[in-house]
Amino acid sequence: MQQAVPTSLPVVVEHGSGYAIATTGALTIEEGELIAAVIGNPHWSDKSLQELQREQGPLAALLQAYRAYAERLFEYLWGDFSFVLIDRSQHRILLATDRFCQHTLYHSQQDDVLVFGTTARSVAAHPANKSALNPQALYDYVYFHMVPSPHCIYQGVEKLAAAHLLVSDGSHSNSRRYWLPEFHETLHRGEELLQKDLKRYLREAVRQQLVGQKGRSVGSFLSGGLDSSTVTGFLAELTDSRAPAFSIGFSAEGYDEMEYARIAAQHFGVSLNEYYVTPQDVTDALPMIATSYDEPFGNSSALPAWFCAQLAAREGIDVLLAGDGGDELFAGNERYARQLVFERYARLPGACRDLLAPAVKSLPGGVPLFRKAGSYIEQASVPLPDRLQTYNYLHRHDPAEVFCEEFLSGIDTALPIQLQRDIYGQVSTFAEPVNAMMYLDWQLTLADNDLRKVSHMCAYSGLDVRYPMLEDRLVAFSCQVPSKVKLHKGNLRDFYKRSLRGWLPDATIDKKKQGFGLPFGVWLKEYAPLQELARHHLHNLQQRGIIRPEFIARLQMLHESTHAHYYGEMVWILIVLDIWLDSVD
Repeated sequence: MQQAVPTSLPVVVEHGSGYAIATTGALTIEEGELIAAVIGNPHWSDKSLQELQREQGPLAALLQAYRAYAERLFEYLWGDFSFVLIDRSQHRILLATDRFCQHTLYHSQQDDVLVFGTTARSVAAHPANKSALNPQALYDYVYFHMVPSPHCIYQGVEKLAAAHLLVSDGSHSNSRRYWLPEFHETLHRGEELLQKDLKRYLREAVRQQLVGQKGRSVGSFLSGGLDSSTVTGFLAELTDSRAPAFSIGFSAEGYDEMEYARIAAQHFGVSLNEYYVTPQDVTDALPMIATSYDEPFGNSSALPAWFCAQLAAREGIDVLLAGDGGDELFAGNERYARQLVFERYARLPGACRDLLAPAVKSLPGGVPLFRKAGSYIEQASVPLPDRLQTYNYLHRHDPAEVFCEEFLSGIDTALPIQLQRDIYGQVSTFAEPVNAMMYLDWQLTLADNDLRKVSHMCAYSGLDVRYPMLEDRLVAFSCQVPSKVKLHKGNLRDFYKRSLRGWLPDATIDKKKQGFGLPFGVWLKEYAPLQELARHHLHNLQQRGIIRPEFIARLQMLHESTHAHYYGEMVWILIVLDIWLDSVD
């Protein structure tokens, strides 16, 4: 059996007639009929399975759950995990990811061969696959700045989306979603009691991440925002302030949050380790980070996440707790509030809209107030989730202006927006728009983007990472808080902030959301070595027949003359793409 992806971890291998499986996690084989491998930290609501896992480990519990419940086992399973289970007696293979896909799983069905693995490269390396790049995925990357599930950069390979089960008989595979959240819009308890519940669930979620960590050094990411400060605060309470925090800063106006990280660290009595990323750091690290990912990945905050993880590794940390997920559970993204403003128009009776739209359109456009009214109606007339992409590059620029004609001829340009409609539509019939938008973000912002960013940068630094905000009981609690309470009168995180007022520092609660945003666009205008790196790869990309050379030239001009951050982001996306393509050429 050939090892497709190098690893320093011990690899357990099992193979027999018709199958072969290797893992760095746990693997077991039972009486030659059931073979299973699992990574992560599965948990069970069934008490007998809880006890079995305590005594014999997660694989024993998984196999017993399969024997008892077959595919219904997901009614009792939670936690972070991915697993494969082979039932030779039934000629059946099961692949599954947890509710937020904290551990990725790729698969490929080639004739009567099912290939699977936790990396795209390991699946693409199988002799049954051709390892050719998928042009549609390249387009999707420019649209989303990553390749969203279930698609993959390699033709014939797919990513198993969050909360999905794939069942195969070896020749045919079918996947389905096994879990959907239940959102409630009625307040069944007094809000004061809910606020106490939130704090209790948050503390328990952090405590849960410490289970099984005896003898390992635990720390936390600390950006100074709500969620990282919350995680750091409860970790401090649970460890008597022995767990250190790690933060990244930037010497660029409007990007540095170190002040707030220091406030939170001092408030909870935590030792704060700081590192300031420089333009030279970006120049040196970008090629390494871009090529470390399985697929093109354009989230620029991967770079500060890597420097933060490196800082923790140097200090002897084994496990980092991250605050990702809070904004997507408790309504912390600006777009949620903005879209509700447009939803007011969308909820007007059709007859009113039919009268109002032409009346506003007939007003003189030279008057600023009238112009704003026209723009409002134009945007409000676009339904969700399409309206969320109003400022996407490929909606503000015709794809024919961006991509080469021959490349674009084989692309379904409607596929990205259809993917969003499909995800949004899974809950929009019973969930209010705020909850439906957050659910969409669970897949596209968390599973496919932020979690992939942080998990990979930590693994690349030799660390484990855990996400307390995604603990299942906390997630279930968030679904019971009505959206109008989470986002009261357009105030982001209103319920969350009022619940933790007096425990978190006031400065933390009152600050604007930021995070580890990288000032790449600003530095690109000022730092010559970074400019040279960008010029080289943008020139190289012009030769690939994907992006039009004239668009790249215009993009550089727009970055230099107008909005450095907005257009600098697209420059980053294209540089990363070329670096990644160089690594697989």
